[in-house]
Amino acid sequence: MHDSVKIRAAEVKDVTILTGFNVLMAQETEDKQLDPGVVTAGVRAVLEDSKRGFYLVSEIAGEVVASLMVTTEWSDWRDGEFWWIQSVYVAPGFRRRGLFGALYGEVRERARNTERVCGCRLYVEQDNDTAQATYARLGLLETDYKMFEDVFR
Repeated sequence: MHDSVKIRAAEVKDVTILTGFNVLMAQETEDKQLDPGVVTAGVRAVLEDSKRGFYLVSEIAGEVVASLMVTTEWSDWRDGEFWWIQSVYVAPGFRRRGLFGALYGEVRERARNTERVCGCRLYVEQDNDTAQATYARLGLLETDYKMFEDVFR
């Protein structure tokens, strides 16, 4: 990984780049076209209310080149929270440089230092073999769970 990578919490000034990353990620991984206005509102909602989660960004030379979002899920079985890693995106010119690994390392460190957190989770498209290999290489384990949903909008 490049020595000048800076990882920081995202701020409201990052709304535009985070919106763009989310739109691109949906296009690239799921062939979905997202409404940028809706995504902007969703990103802003997280940045303005920490109870919804938080974003981390990676910067190189002052340019945001990667990001992810963390949300929480309460586990009554563990009397603690899982941190869900979502909306992972690394700009094309910066892939395969360890940026996700650095972001995940920061999430893991923060999670381990937060008493109520019992673990980290993420989901990945079934056909995204590259991402799955990266997650396995970082020590994340595939679960036996399948995800189901009932989408209203």
